[in-house]
Amino acid sequence: MKIVKTGIDSVDEEIINEAINVLADGGVVLYPTDTVYGLGANIFDNRAVRRVFEIKQRSLLKPLSILVSNVNSIDLVAKVSLNQKEVIHNYLPGPYTFILQKRPIVPRAVTSGSDYVGVRVPDNNLACRLAGIFPITTTSANLSDEEVLSNPKDILNQLGHDVDLVIDVGELKSNHPSKIVDLSMRNPKIIRK
Repeated sequence: MKIVKTGIDSVDEEIINEAINVLADGGVVLYPTDTVYGLGANIFDNRAVRRVFEIKQRSLLKPLSILVSNVNSIDLVAKVSLNQKEVIHNYLPGPYTFILQKRPIVPRAVTSGSDYVGVRVPDNNLACRLAGIFPITTTSANLSDEEVLSNPKDILNQLGHDVDLVIDVGELKSNHPSKIVDLSMRNPKIIRK
């Protein structure tokens, strides 16, 4: 495991490139978002995705959300109607995860076999840059059903240091994961506030 320190608002090209290389090689990265620290893996690498489940001690029946680099990239992983696009453009980038019908390109390992996927575009340039080449998983960096922590040192103590790279920007202001809104039905439904 390697820890690299940077600022939340500054994007260090070397750190971004190193993190993308780790992700491309099947590694798992602990990274900051606009809400909490997340665990990222290349969604197209089933072994890496499985490691995220293992690190979190998360049931394989509970899907992971994915992070894409910008709002326009959502169309690559999900089917989005005009009405859904209007909602999405009003709230993203931001602290929201939207449930949408997935495209076939999204592996079943990520969605636990569901036809739907949670998609995020955080208001955090660093996180979005990590998904510049391929979408990555985005799930809070904590053990399942345990407290969500906001400091990398505490997070690593809880997780047991199983990640390959840590992007440490210090303590985050938030320890609340994104709000989850299901847009797959006629009327949007808030799943997690």
